[in-house]
Amino acid sequence: MTISYPLALPDTRGFRGLSLRPVAQVAHSRSPFTGEGQFYAHQGQIWAAQFDLPPMRRADAEPWVAFLLSLNGMQGTFLAGIAGSDVPRGIATGAPVVNGASQTGQVLLTDGWTPSQTGILKAGDLIQLGTGADTHLHKVLADANSDGAGAATLDIWPRLRVSPLDNAAIVVAGCKGLWRLASNEMPIEFSQPVIYSLSFGALEAI
Repeated sequence: MTISYPLALPDTRGFRGLSLRPVAQVAHSRSPFTGEGQFYAHQGQIWAAQFDLPPMRRADAEPWVAFLLSLNGMQGTFLAGIAGSDVPRGIATGAPVVNGASQTGQVLLTDGWTPSQTGILKAGDLIQLGTGADTHLHKVLADANSDGAGAATLDIWPRLRVSPLDNAAIVVAGCKGLWRLASNEMPIEFSQPVIYSLSFGALEAI
């Protein structure tokens, strides 16, 4: 069978630890005379993550080993969610979609929510735009309310890299991001009595 990206995670064992780190591309220079700083915010905003698996015996570990080898270092991509953030803190009811084409930046216009709801999404909630190789993971930066027509404006991070289609579905539970390994080295360690230890870093695939 030909390997097709993005891959799904093996389901034999959950993560022992998962850290998510936002990385912003901001240039900074400081005057050696006055101490004043100047900042320039570039467009780049990207997620970085560290995935740590619990110690495993071979039966549980080998699907993960095969998964890492199938990625072939930084070549392949995979889909993964963020443990602990599967369920939004906000009400998140309705059938939310993108409201309008050609959107850019860090503000997303949406509709399709249950009308007139306070806290339709809460600061820190995740949303997913797109599927498969077009998946993008965003975090909501401020509490959002829906108006009487079911519309809501979302402040998000990272900024939109591509303009989503009008009426494109917005995923609010079980959101996933698109990742690739942060290195071509695939750390696979084992010790007697054949206990495997697997950890890997990843960057958002953009």
